[in-house]
Amino acid sequence: MTPHGRPGRPPRSPRPPARERAAEVRRLFAEEARSERPDLAALCLLVGATADGALTDAGIDTAQLELDRLAGELPFRPGGPGAWAGALHRALGVREGFRGAPADYRRLESSLLHEVLRRRRGLPILLSVVWLEVARRAGAPVYGVALPGHFVVGFGPPGDQVLVDPFDGGRVLSGDDAQALVAGVAGARLEPSMLAPAEPLEVVARILNNVRAWAAARPEHSDVGLWAVDLGLLLPSHPARLRYERAQLLVGRGEFTDGARELEAYAEVVTAVDEAAAERVRGEARLARAMLN
Repeated sequence: MTPHGRPGRPPRSPRPPARERAAEVRRLFAEEARSERPDLAALCLLVGATADGALTDAGIDTAQLELDRLAGELPFRPGGPGAWAGALHRALGVREGFRGAPADYRRLESSLLHEVLRRRRGLPILLSVVWLEVARRAGAPVYGVALPGHFVVGFGPPGDQVLVDPFDGGRVLSGDDAQALVAGVAGARLEPSMLAPAEPLEVVARILNNVRAWAAARPEHSDVGLWAVDLGLLLPSHPARLRYERAQLLVGRGEFTDGARELEAYAEVVTAVDEAAAERVRGEARLARAMLN
């Protein structure tokens, strides 16, 4: 990363790390995810290191230092929630140029924090992570808000809440703006429960969901979908169906024995609640093993 985090190298496609490095990154990710207070930036950077073998430990430290530097650009205790929102907008959205565009949805780098810091571009949730981590370091009353289909950032308590959209440079959202955003993206009404603070592990799970969706639309990148599922399985709480998704990815990649083994393991989980569904999954496992003949 160049001084001030400006792009300093041409675009490139992330290449996964070597096997030993990947195993070490997964170990660190699991350790952080199960810690008493999971660090959101650390987890996001470990997601990046799983995707991008060029992201070394030194690169992770550099990204953390860039978040520190950005926090140092904020005024000291500017005031209430509205003042904090304005300060972040001016520092990150205006001076530093962080924002999103439709094309960012087509790039894996838009889900990798170190690349978002370098490019100043990303998905709403990764741009929100930048806002959250910079604001948190500066002492702001900040939290993520997982609206359906679009992640934003909140400042202040519910009665005095200010929402901002980092994808739009940190624009402050009125109540009508937030309602229109939810209706436009998810076709739903804005409910008070949607404005609750999102926990770090919830944010990471949603980031991994985005990576899996990106990979699912690009079968040639099934390896990306597989590591995203593997990291999801390391989170303390995850849907059991992730095991089934992992099995399908393995079978699709021609790894029939491992895929069949995963299907059988998933069937054992399902059998207690839905024996018919478990038997269907066992049938899929038998078919996968038959592909070896």
